[in-house]
Amino acid sequence: MDKVINSYEVMFIADVSKGDEATEATVNKFVSVIEANAEVVDVAKWGKRRLAYPINDMPEGFYTVVTFKSAPEFPNELERLMNIDESVMRSLVIKLEYDAAEKKAKLVEVSEPAAEVAVEAEAAAEETVPAVEE
Repeated sequence: MDKVINSYEVMFIADVSKGDEATEATVNKFVSVIEANAEVVDVAKWGKRRLAYPINDMPEGFYTVVTFKSAPEFPNELERLMNIDESVMRSLVIKLEYDAAEKKAKLVEVSEPAAEVAVEAEAAAEETVPAVEE
């Protein structure tokens, strides 16, 4: 029987009150846990942001979103680990209805031609602009 692999996305907010080094260590810890147990598709570090409402009397947190593919058992273990760690203020793991790796590949394919068109347009604009004599 084939092994089931699903796409998931986890967003977690790390505590920033202990300094940038402690925050970065927390983010790297959980990203490495995910890398060890799953195939990471994308890591988006949104950075330090103001919270919509204070959590544990803290107005800010460091947001990180990780998209990964794994066996169905791993997300439960990841949630358990994040709930244990006091430096994680909030976390949410969701199962994606689509294959995250395929969607990212399609986005890369679409963005590459757009980048080429932008470069060509910029080159054409430079050719049409007359040189200014001083």
